Amino acid sequence: MNYYERALELKQDTVADRRWFHTNAEVGLHMPKAKAYLLEKLAQYGLEPQECGEGVTATLGKGGKTLLLRADMDALPMAEESGESFACPTGEAAHACGHDNHAAMLLTAARMLKENEASLEGTVKFMFQPAEETFQGGRNMIEHGILDGVDAALAYHVGPGKMPVGIYMYNAGGTMMFSNDGFTITVKGHGGHGAYPHTSIDPINIGVHIHLALQELIARECDPSWSCVVTVGQFTAGSAPNIIPDTAVLRGTIRTDKSEAREKLVRRVREVAEAVAAVYGGAAEVDMATGVPPLICDKKMVEEIAGYMQELNFPGAMPYPGVQASASEDFALVAEKVPSAFMYLSAGYLDERGDWPAHNPKVRFNEDVLPIGAACLAHCAVRWLQNNK
Repeated sequence: MNYYERALELKQDTVADRRWFHTNAEVGLHMPKAKAYLLEKLAQYGLEPQECGEGVTATLGKGGKTLLLRADMDALPMAEESGESFACPTGEAAHACGHDNHAAMLLTAARMLKENEASLEGTVKFMFQPAEETFQGGRNMIEHGILDGVDAALAYHVGPGKMPVGIYMYNAGGTMMFSNDGFTITVKGHGGHGAYPHTSIDPINIGVHIHLALQELIARECDPSWSCVVTVGQFTAGSAPNIIPDTAVLRGTIRTDKSEAREKLVRRVREVAEAVAAVYGGAAEVDMATGVPPLICDKKMVEEIAGYMQELNFPGAMPYPGVQASASEDFALVAEKVPSAFMYLSAGYLDERGDWPAHNPKVRFNEDVLPIGAACLAHCAVRWLQNNK
């Protein structure tokens, strides 16, 4: 079967699926509408889908090695301003990262692989996961056994912007995306009248010094060869200009390209916050949210998948190796456990529709990427199973 030709025949169905997910955008771990839609669609295609934690899975094939194909399907908690006719109407969720495309591509890949199941030389397992944006979905499905019996994994992510469809981006063996650990620092002082600061312990002052001290971790404690980010994106305190509050809260994120850098910064953010607060007579409680490691793919597998993609000969096909991004991706939890490949597929426009990046309320994705993504998933699965018996 020529999977790209078949994907073109099914393009309108893939577009319809993508637009359904887009209009019915859901965020977080619990996605009842998407789950029901997937269970119905996969059953229509002849598979036997089932729930796996808060996600959906299905398998097809016959024994042999097992390749996992993964798609995330959650949206972002924001209003949409894309102007698309199928925009989410709630004002509370928007597929501004493109996960609706991923779910639709994997649905079509499952359909095509089911049509060709008799010739498969192994097993394909599908992973439709929620909550990638909050780094909960991958962990939830892993805890419920999604990786049981899996030998390797493959995932794609679409990318908007000012670029043509056809570029595929990857990193063979290096860090492709950074780790992510969120933190909340609650500074405890002693409130009082703004006119008498000496009778209080000002948590805002303490918070400011904590913020400055955290930046020095990058400047003076991290190896210059590391790539690290510590960002405080939220600082809240007080209710009136003449009242010193009891507490202040700083929330932020730690991102690194190496596990040793991640380990050090997670530890030092806590130590620095607690020590600085103590210097000024207050206290700090640091809560570290469970994050994800750096995304480091298997070199051999990435190169193998890139080679299979060249066989498809889709329009504009152009490899772009060595890509690295400081954003994070919870597929890293899968890649940590089994050999994995992760690819970006360009889904942009060269006109004004390409002006907006991912996570922007105005972002738009070129649906010409859909048959490319579906074909890549199906074709690479078939070829990997043939060559890894």
